Amino acid sequence: MPVLPARALLLDMDGTLVNSDAVVERIWRRWADRHGLDGDEVMRVVHGRQGYASMAVLLPDRPMEQNYADNARMLAEETADLDGVVPVPGAAEFLASLRAQDVPYALVTSADVALSTARMAAAGLPMPDVRITAESVGASKPDPEGFLKGAAELGIAAADCVVFEDSGAGIAAGHAAGMRVVGVGPRAAAHGPDVVVRDLREIRVEAVRDGAGDDTRGGVRIHVGRD
Repeated sequence: MPVLPARALLLDMDGTLVNSDAVVERIWRRWADRHGLDGDEVMRVVHGRQGYASMAVLLPDRPMEQNYADNARMLAEETADLDGVVPVPGAAEFLASLRAQDVPYALVTSADVALSTARMAAAGLPMPDVRITAESVGASKPDPEGFLKGAAELGIAAADCVVFEDSGAGIAAGHAAGMRVVGVGPRAAAHGPDVVVRDLREIRVEAVRDGAGDDTRGGVRIHVGRD
C-alpha cells in the first residue's frame, strides 16, 4: 500500500466526509432550470466551489452582485434540505481514529458555518475543532486560500499537510497550496490527485511516536488502500 508521511490532514466535507450529492443535485438542477441551463453541464461545474463562483463560471456575463445574492438564497435552501445526507463510508471511523491519536486536522469546506454544521450533524459526524468555512476566505476553491489558512491555523507548514478531496476544484486548490492530495470517491480520479481511494475505508492513519515523526506536531503515516 502507498504510505504518505504528513504532520496534518486537511479535509474537505461534501463528497469527502459527507455524501450530500442528492441534495446538491436537487437544488442545482432547479437553479439550472430557472436559468435555462443544461443540468448536466451545471453539475460538472458546481462540486467543490462556493455557489457564487460556480455561477460566475456558468453565467459569465451576470453581475457578481446577483451571484452573491443567489448564493445566499441557495445556501439557505441547502441548509434546510438534509434529505439523503449521509456519511461517506468509513468517515466516522476515520475521524474517530484522528481524534484518538491526537492527529492535527482541520475541515476546509466551501460551505458556510450553518450548512457545514447541519450536514455534519445530519451525517452523524463530529465537527472538527479547526474549520475553515466560506466565511473564512475571500476566494473560493480552486484558489488555495482555504487550505493555506487551514495549515496556518494548525501551525503546520503547507508541505507537511495532506489534503483529502473529491472535486476537481478542491484537488486543484490542494496542489496550488503545495500539498499532496488524496482523492476520495468516483469524481476524484479524473482530476489528478496523488492517490485515489474509493472511500475512507481505504485509509488508515498511524500516529508516529518513535522518532520518525515530530511528536509535538503529530507526525503521521497515511496508509492508502485496503489491508
